[in-house]
Amino acid sequence: NKPYIFDIIRKKEVVLTPEEWVRQHCVHFLIQNKHYPIGWINVEKQIELYGTQKRYDIVVFSPTGGIEILVECKAPNVKITQATFDQIAQYNLNLKSNYLMVTNGIHHYYSQMNFEQGKFHFLKDLPKHASSL
Repeated sequence: NKPYIFDIIRKKEVVLTPEEWVRQHCVHFLIQNKHYPIGWINVEKQIELYGTQKRYDIVVFSPTGGIEILVECKAPNVKITQATFDQIAQYNLNLKSNYLMVTNGIHHYYSQMNFEQGKFHFLKDLPKHASSL
């Protein structure tokens, strides 16, 4: 008796939790507004981080196989805090994404990585896919 939503990335019905609602909206934002190819997007995959299993929300790959965007999704009632940024930053130590996005569906934060300085710079928005410019 739970509501489900079809995930176009995983190609299956998934339980529509508050976090899943945010994740699905974010996927559609990346495809429809930012024009990233659907085949470059990956959802909820497990990674190993310091010997423990973690799961990222959304990754957008680049044509070279690297990671262009790493997204951390929280439920709308979850406040975005420093701990949220710390979480995505830790994931990015392994994944090496060029851009980071943190969202709870209401508030969205974007940043670009500067690997030489070991810092990230906040942005007003994510870039569109290069083919749509």
